[in-house]
Amino acid sequence: MIINPFFKNKGPYKIDKLLKLSGIDNKENYLKSNITDIRDLSTATKDNITFFHSKKYEKLALKTKASFCITTENLKAFLPNSCNKIIVDNVLVVTAKITEIFYPDSVTDDFDFTVKEISKTLFKKKVNFGKNVLIGKNVKIGKNCSIGHNSIIEKNVVIGNNCSIGSNTIIRNTIIKNNINILDGCVIGKKGFGFFPNKEKNYRYPQIGIVIINDNSEIGCGSTIDRGSMSNTIIGKNTFLDNQIHIAHNVKIGDNCIIAGQVGFAGSSTLGNDIMIGGQAGISGHLKIGNNVQIAGGSGVIKDIADNTKVMGYPAKDLKNFIRENK
Repeated sequence: MIINPFFKNKGPYKIDKLLKLSGIDNKENYLKSNITDIRDLSTATKDNITFFHSKKYEKLALKTKASFCITTENLKAFLPNSCNKIIVDNVLVVTAKITEIFYPDSVTDDFDFTVKEISKTLFKKKVNFGKNVLIGKNVKIGKNCSIGHNSIIEKNVVIGNNCSIGSNTIIRNTIIKNNINILDGCVIGKKGFGFFPNKEKNYRYPQIGIVIINDNSEIGCGSTIDRGSMSNTIIGKNTFLDNQIHIAHNVKIGDNCIIAGQVGFAGSSTLGNDIMIGGQAGISGHLKIGNNVQIAGGSGVIKDIADNTKVMGYPAKDLKNFIRENK
């Protein structure tokens, strides 16, 4: 799985230095092990540091291969013996600080000053483009692609073959596969809404993931897709989004899904394949939606949904029960 190909990792760091830079007292006097990266529980490997902040992820915690884990006293028992536990009061704040040490360029999203007019790049002969199109560094574009007026393909973008990018669209930190239509006015790959409230100054969480849009998909006008924070935001194959849809960081949407206008997804929810969602529905964060699920328009989903289920209402419940209760 692609984790962070566009952000430079400043590691490795000795574990004692990481803790010191993060303001953590090294109570256990850990050996000066080299830590090469910070990853989530499922993708972390030996010599990585990870984090575990909620019992909801206990199954992943039991299987993590990380050498170190930032966690709490109440959760440490779920981690394997091979993983050294770093006990803190606020797991997410410490995780944000360590992520920023490894990836200092991932915190802000200033405009890309490397962009050039497409007519001054090598793409001028291979891309069909409109007026005022700008291209940044580290961009790759496949065959038979078009880019509409006033669009900006900022740094760190890969576009496959037979793709159409509409007008007034901004894309960065994104991999777009083949045969994809991105309609007018989209913003894809910018940082997500991740921060910790503070009375003096809110602490911004680094966003080191990317957006991946798989083959034969379409993104409707005015939609926004945030890049991942610790993992990637993923749109499956042959999945069609209507206009004005928001997809927050780390959301994963499966194959063959149809999502109507103004639907909003909170961060880190995972959706299966063959899902249909009606307009103006809302999906809360950290949920698991099964395969072949139908969610009626205007519904508010606040719990996991099993495979082959139809739901409606707020909070969303089984469709037959909703109809029976609202006769």
